[in-house]
Amino acid sequence: MSARMPDTHAQPDQLLSDIADYVINWEIGSDLAYATARYCLMDSLGCAMQALTYPACVRLLGPIVPGTTVPCGARIPGTHFTLDPVQAAFDIGTMIRWLDFNDTWLAAEWGHPSDNLGGILAAADWHSRKAVMEGKEPLAMHEVLTAMIKAHEIQGCLALENSFNKVGLDHVVLVKVASVAVVTHLLGGSHSQIMDALSQAWVDGQALRTYRHAPNTGSRKSWAAGDATSRAVWLALITLKGEMGYPTALTAKTWGFYDVLFQGKSFRLQRPVAEWGSYVMENILFKVSFPAEFHAQTAAECAMQLHGQVKDRIAAISSVTIRTHEAAIRIIDKKGRLNNFADRDHCIQYIVAVSLIFGRLTADDYEDAVAADPRIDELREKITCIEDPKFTQDYYDPEKRSIANGLTVTFKDGRSLDEVVVEYPIGHRLRRREGIPFLEDKFSVNLARLFPKGRQQSIINLCLDQKKLESTPVNEFVDMFVV
Repeated sequence: MSARMPDTHAQPDQLLSDIADYVINWEIGSDLAYATARYCLMDSLGCAMQALTYPACVRLLGPIVPGTTVPCGARIPGTHFTLDPVQAAFDIGTMIRWLDFNDTWLAAEWGHPSDNLGGILAAADWHSRKAVMEGKEPLAMHEVLTAMIKAHEIQGCLALENSFNKVGLDHVVLVKVASVAVVTHLLGGSHSQIMDALSQAWVDGQALRTYRHAPNTGSRKSWAAGDATSRAVWLALITLKGEMGYPTALTAKTWGFYDVLFQGKSFRLQRPVAEWGSYVMENILFKVSFPAEFHAQTAAECAMQLHGQVKDRIAAISSVTIRTHEAAIRIIDKKGRLNNFADRDHCIQYIVAVSLIFGRLTADDYEDAVAADPRIDELREKITCIEDPKFTQDYYDPEKRSIANGLTVTFKDGRSLDEVVVEYPIGHRLRRREGIPFLEDKFSVNLARLFPKGRQQSIINLCLDQKKLESTPVNEFVDMFVV
């Protein structure tokens, strides 16, 4: 019996076409979106500079084959490396994501849309250096900010109603999809080529979430986004070489993404793609105060407020109750042994315990030296999470998108402190005016880790000038960050 030949003229999946339309045709008219993208750029590169102080991150960077040189390659901020755009995307993406301190989007699926900057900046820098060598005009940073806004929108809007973690897939699948769409466009791809590249991203094998959960929690979660945005650049490049796409990569019966990996369900969209704009960038959550999983940000803030009342009475605490939302319980409510940095920064009990005991929460507090303090695990065992349905409802409400937590501390003598509740973290849109000065300070502190004062000030002056930044050639901007 002969096998049934596939229909090579199948009508392409509508979502592929709609996303390509959005990337090519939508004009971003929001000054707020561009201003927020500028802060996102600053914050992401600041996080990358901080990551370079961690040897576990640094050892992953550079050419796969030591000594390899790439003419007109992309430069890696904070280093001396010049790499091909695929490896450069991995390095930049990994640096941005390493400490879990870059921006966040919370919905049915959560994620970190600034992860896409790894691919965007690497591709734009390489493309610009190549253009200069050929006597052509380089891309300007306006194009990078536009790509960031659109990548945020693609990743964030797909995440609003679709939970990939509930089928065991990691959210970095959306980084790959968003990055491949905007990078293909940045590199001159046509509408059909963007569709082809998007189809490749969906056909790709997708990362499992197992490296984020016991018993396998590990450091891959810190480079998974770098891997995804790097893979997107590779898929964009082979598509631009003429590699074919797969028009029904999502919907093909039996073999498509929906049937194989999404339990036969198609994606739900809160708004049609034709109505996408810059909503996600305008509403993005910045991690201003704490390098911690975002569902725990307000819990840490509550604990900081309580620190002064409990710091001398830690041993007298009988219980701590965290009133929280369902997603926090599902993702970061952990009991038992925590094996490493990756385990600890995704444990709400650990985050609250450290904040109550020390009145601080830094990336160093997830290291073994701090974790060895026996008071942390003793207090962790006394901390319990309970879901408040109203907190869960407000978490999903598109007008609120709160990330609420409330803490109640009870002592062995039966007395309790008044509950402290924080609904919106300082990095939330509703606290943007309050948060921006802290975001600028965070950027300044991170620049000071690597650069002399004169260079720090030059970078800050440029990044605070929207018009000047947008007109700056990408290669000249990146050169400011090279050591």
